[in-house]
Amino acid sequence: MITEKKLITNSNNTNLLNELTQSIKECVSFYFSVAFINYSGLQLLLDSFKEAELNKKKGRIITSTYLNFTEAKALNKIKEFNNIELKVFVTDKEIGFHTKVYIFEYEDFYKVIIGSSNITQSALKSNIEWNLETLSKNDSGFIKDVLKEYNNLWSISEDATTEFIEQYNEFLKSIKKNEKTRNVIYEKQRYIVPNRMQRRAMENLERLRNFGEKKALVIAATGTGKTFMSAFDVKNVNPARLLFIVHREEILKKAKETFETLITNTGTTFGLLTGNHKGKHADYVFSTIQTISRCYEEFDRNEFDYIIYDEAHHATSPSYQTVMNYFEPKFTLGMTATPERSDHSNVFDLFDNNVALEVRLHDALEDELVIPFHYFGITDVEGVDLSDVSIDDIAEVTKRLKLNERVDYIIEKMKFYGYDGEKRKCLGFCASIEHAEYMAAEFNKRGYNSICLHGGHSVEERGKYIGKLEDDQDELEFIFTVDIFNEGVDIPSINSVLMLRPTNSPIIFIQQLGRGLRKHRSKSFLTVLDFIGNHSKVFLIAIALNGSRYYDKESLKVAIATGFANIPGATHIQMDKIAQERILEQIDKENFNSMKYLKEEYFEFKKLNQGRAPLYLLDYLKFDGAPNPVKFIEREKTYLQFVAKVEKDEHLKKLLINDTFESILKELSSKLPLKRSYEFIILKYLLTHEEVTLEIAKREILKLINDVDEDSILHAFEYLNQKYYDSTQLKSKEKLVNYYGGKLVKTDAFKRVLENPEFQKYIEDVLNYGIYRYEKEYKHNYYGVPHFKLYEQYQMIDAALLSNYRKIHTAFRGSGLLANGNDYFLFIDLHKEEDIKESINYKDKFIDQQYFQWQTQNSTSQSSDRGKNIINNKERGINLHLFVRKYKEIDGKIEPYIYIGKGDTVAFEGEKPITVKIKLEHEVPTNLYTEFTKKV
Repeated sequence: MITEKKLITNSNNTNLLNELTQSIKECVSFYFSVAFINYSGLQLLLDSFKEAELNKKKGRIITSTYLNFTEAKALNKIKEFNNIELKVFVTDKEIGFHTKVYIFEYEDFYKVIIGSSNITQSALKSNIEWNLETLSKNDSGFIKDVLKEYNNLWSISEDATTEFIEQYNEFLKSIKKNEKTRNVIYEKQRYIVPNRMQRRAMENLERLRNFGEKKALVIAATGTGKTFMSAFDVKNVNPARLLFIVHREEILKKAKETFETLITNTGTTFGLLTGNHKGKHADYVFSTIQTISRCYEEFDRNEFDYIIYDEAHHATSPSYQTVMNYFEPKFTLGMTATPERSDHSNVFDLFDNNVALEVRLHDALEDELVIPFHYFGITDVEGVDLSDVSIDDIAEVTKRLKLNERVDYIIEKMKFYGYDGEKRKCLGFCASIEHAEYMAAEFNKRGYNSICLHGGHSVEERGKYIGKLEDDQDELEFIFTVDIFNEGVDIPSINSVLMLRPTNSPIIFIQQLGRGLRKHRSKSFLTVLDFIGNHSKVFLIAIALNGSRYYDKESLKVAIATGFANIPGATHIQMDKIAQERILEQIDKENFNSMKYLKEEYFEFKKLNQGRAPLYLLDYLKFDGAPNPVKFIEREKTYLQFVAKVEKDEHLKKLLINDTFESILKELSSKLPLKRSYEFIILKYLLTHEEVTLEIAKREILKLINDVDEDSILHAFEYLNQKYYDSTQLKSKEKLVNYYGGKLVKTDAFKRVLENPEFQKYIEDVLNYGIYRYEKEYKHNYYGVPHFKLYEQYQMIDAALLSNYRKIHTAFRGSGLLANGNDYFLFIDLHKEEDIKESINYKDKFIDQQYFQWQTQNSTSQSSDRGKNIINNKERGINLHLFVRKYKEIDGKIEPYIYIGKGDTVAFEGEKPITVKIKLEHEVPTNLYTEFTKKV
């Protein structure tokens, strides 16, 4: 074999962990020498080491005591493997140790990886690291030198005996105490700066205020720093008086401390207003809702310049409403982890439908606002059979899960994977109270100190046992529970989660996962063990982990096969082979577009909506992991029609008898999900105004988007005026506005419908949902003209709207190449055949992640204007935009295209058709490239 080399980095395209796990699987033996090993990195390699042990592959590992970074816990874990020999190089002040080398022996060659990565989760998955991989023959000079050096290091390193590791561990504990004392020096106010989420929120809040808005809502997952964000914003605004309102007193004291930490040397006074504290005369007052709702009239209505409502989803309750309706501040901020409403009021409405920021789990992981998690999907013990039982039959599911052998199996896996930190602090989520009580009892019998907590326990009892779990000196390690820790209860130091019940809702799965993701000094990652049975809804786990509300069968299958490569940062998701096969088999059988599946999704979500029919699209924005309601719309043309049908709701059916109302709903719903928000922003303004000018429209758009060009606003006016509709559309679609005299004015039909408050509420809901979902997917960025975002989904006709096409838009269909001036839109199907199991077409294909091969229409010659424009696009100023989809149709539904950006022709051949090689402006990310090219 000739010598081969490649660079391995951690990026969207690859990471070192993938290379190591694959190499361990394929090699004959392996030899590592790394300066640092901590448990966060080792846990990611445990299954690979176990498989190597089963296959009798030998390994040697050298690490060091350099800088005291290697963890004794990691050394002890490595020693559990019979196939791996372990030594430790003991450093001193004169000699450091900084090697990072991974050597793999094959039958007739070696693979050597040398670079910057140690065995830590960040080094293996997310840090900026460079590692060079070299393949060389067994007898090459390079390999001889590498093995010689390795063997020399091995000979001068210490055997990692139990005694050695114990002494090292005691040393680490002693210096850790001193380190804590020293670190206090650096906790100074001037070093605290906003993180990315906080900066985005502050910029958006400032923009809203500049346009005269007086209220806004920030939605961000627990632990992402909402309180610090609000303090930073208050510091910038510098109000004379502030009122901060929360639901629970323990949160209040932490909030006050946060503000005092950030706002110093200004002479500002801070006071608590609670049952026990009466600091109402302070400049900045921190109050519980219970106290302020009793004494609010002691203040003037305009007493406070800035009011903050923490846990704003409670703000729909009467006590909050009384306070909100009384005070008249210059600005009001609401903050919540989930905009769930507790009654029929809408939390979005309370803050004038201004969402300054939304940060859900994937965003929080990407911005490193929460810790990474290591998820291990483990096939459940054979004795548990859920294949013939409904997972809603809690009593029967509980009965089948209460097996002693299952408890032993859970403990075995728990011991194998371990956890981060000195003491295990674990939440176990169970199917029922009976199941939780059983698990706690069985764990106690086996010597694991455990307790069962559920909704029947008092707040005091819960607080007592949470305190015991968080106390490093207390023996309590496990809390088994059912529902009370899904949301709202904060135990920052949780380092392990056991999923012990069948997953029947992606929402609950994400809530339970989120309980352990708070940052805490005692942990750097969360260990999640999910015991995957053979029930009929196993595939919901994949939907939850995939992190995208908008999925199809193929993207899910590729995500599973690639270990969910789209998950950001050092988070790691791994399923064993049987669990993978179970899920893939179910996904193959399931039709995600069938009425049966859509009804199941709807009714499962209804349960989480406190059993009430979710009548508004906005209900689906309350929860991370909620269904995509646009699928319901595609089924029945409007969301209300879908609800009326599945609920057999006579009142909704009567509403929809009004043809104009139904037609308006259909017209608006057909534009979801939005690819450009201008039209909906303009229509939302017209709900409460008679007309809108271009100038006013620009002002309203700039409240939500960083910039906008005036020609696109004009095009939006023309489009709303139905200037680019074909004759069929003009007959069938309700006209909402007329455009004349430089402004849009509501039609009489639209005015009449809006006179009915119930009609207006449902129309406003569609507009708000469209705008909020657009903000979630496109943020507040301006994308120019054409208005395309990389790797977003589009249909052919979208290119007409987004490039300001000024002819009939339905002309944009049918052909693989559509043009608007100098913009050429290439719509490419990788599979030409109807059968999705057929091979990918040879001519239109990815050459690699940077180059694409495309074939023109059969009529295109090199000498034609179009041919010249394609061949010499760069010189002729022609923009080639590439849109690609794997399959035209899945489960009876036409699939969207994915925009992979612009490209330039670098080579061509042939005539009628021409085959061109296009270099892409942006290298396609590995997870997307894999989805396009991998067959599962």
